[in-house]
Amino acid sequence: MATKTKSASRPATAYTVRQNKAAEKLRNLGDAELQQRQRELNDQLFRLKFQLKMGQTESLKKIRGLRKDIARAKTLSRGRALGLEPAAELKSAGKKG
Repeated sequence: MATKTKSASRPATAYTVRQNKAAEKLRNLGDAELQQRQRELNDQLFRLKFQLKMGQTESLKKIRGLRKDIARAKTLSRGRALGLEPAAELKSAGKKG
């Protein structure tokens, strides 16, 4: 019998993995909301880097986390642009009015 390797059990793309809660929150945002969130994260990262250079903070963990969140948002945006990641369903789409 052949044994499975780790690479054989992995999904084909990163877009099929749905285990990360932070990524799930971003997936539930619409395109405009996702872009706004990405701008907010970039702004927070700028402020933290500025504080780090000024010696006001030493929160490297926050900077790392923000960089990862920005990468998640960019990955989702790019996936939607390529059609690999489905767009978030709008909650108001089912309502008539």
